[in-house]
Amino acid sequence: MTVRAVEKQFSMLKDKTIIVGITGGIAAYKTADLVRQLTKKGANVHIVMTKNAMEFVTPLTFQTISGNPVIHEMFELFAGSKIGHITLSDIADQLVIVPATANIIGKVANGIADDFLSTMVMATTVPVFFVPSMNAKMWSSKMVQANIQKLKDAGYELMEPSSGDLACGTEGKGRLPTIEEILERMEDIFTYKDLTGQSILVTAGPTMEFIDPVRCITNRSSGKMGYAVAKMAKRRGADVMLITGPSSLQFPGNSVDIIHVTTAWEMRDAVMEHYKDATAIIMTAAVADFRCRKENCHKIKKKSDSSYITLEFEKNPDIIGELGKVKEERVLVGFAAETENIFDNAREKLKNKNLDLIVANDVAKAGIGFGSDNNEVTIIERSGKVRQVPLLSKDEIANIILDSVKKTLKKKRTKDDWY
Repeated sequence: MTVRAVEKQFSMLKDKTIIVGITGGIAAYKTADLVRQLTKKGANVHIVMTKNAMEFVTPLTFQTISGNPVIHEMFELFAGSKIGHITLSDIADQLVIVPATANIIGKVANGIADDFLSTMVMATTVPVFFVPSMNAKMWSSKMVQANIQKLKDAGYELMEPSSGDLACGTEGKGRLPTIEEILERMEDIFTYKDLTGQSILVTAGPTMEFIDPVRCITNRSSGKMGYAVAKMAKRRGADVMLITGPSSLQFPGNSVDIIHVTTAWEMRDAVMEHYKDATAIIMTAAVADFRCRKENCHKIKKKSDSSYITLEFEKNPDIIGELGKVKEERVLVGFAAETENIFDNAREKLKNKNLDLIVANDVAKAGIGFGSDNNEVTIIERSGKVRQVPLLSKDEIANIILDSVKKTLKKKRTKDDWY
């Protein structure tokens, strides 16, 4: 299996039929990228446009991207003689309206069905997801907010708009969320919430240990594995806290509490402050084992008469070892990034640190591990059970790890009414 194939393999949107409703807002042009991303994830996308939406973007654009005809007439038929709004609602897995203007929100909230899109909303039983975008004053108006509340009370999915510069030249709340945030919410809607009631603390990324004000010691960890675990845990209904070292990654939305740290000591302090609230702790971070014994206050200058310098190191705190002594009934998961004797080294760490699970991988192997979107791991349980996980995306591996966490949580509890 090639790396490219793996990258396209996992998505809750794969093989789903998604109806994208587009209404008449300036953000309609951004929906073209959403449709493109949905098709890349393997979704079958159908487009419904209102007449006002066609003032901003042509149907031809969306037909070209989606590969399906665009519907925009009230009494348009689908596949011959079949009634369009009924047939589309029957084959759909999810209906997302992007952008959702004050007009479509008001129509649906008050039971008005006077065009193809609003009629289809009334006819469907699948999740309907509104992504509002409008002028900030419109968004904050009493009528719009009352209609938003009606939609929520009726069980529709809604996403808050973002704040920032608006097309009308003002600034405020009303911008369309990013395409990444919209896609994440769409994936979340399809995900079974089997970790509801659990609080999961995840560490991610590298730490940086400073030599002087401009130099540091770090490692190649990108944080992708930890961010994937946090994302999948949140999708599955858990309350998630992510403690992350320096990383260029951005977490979609604001649904996860994130604490940013730099050094190993900062990570240790953050973990020890918050671990008591967790039912499971998943330590994916690549914490530096050593730091400089003395950080230089000024930049170390290169001396012309010497070809080397000497640095003295001391051990950093053993965060996971400290947790192993105080974890009580919490599930504690460690990671072992190894280059040799992978299984033996991981099993020794599992025992010595009092872990419930350890995830081991060979970071010397090309195409996986640090910086990659994919990984190949071995999960070892405290009972001795071993699971070899082949080359998969880190999102898929995160789900497999969470399956093991869920099973271990169940074993540790005498009552499993959360399950």
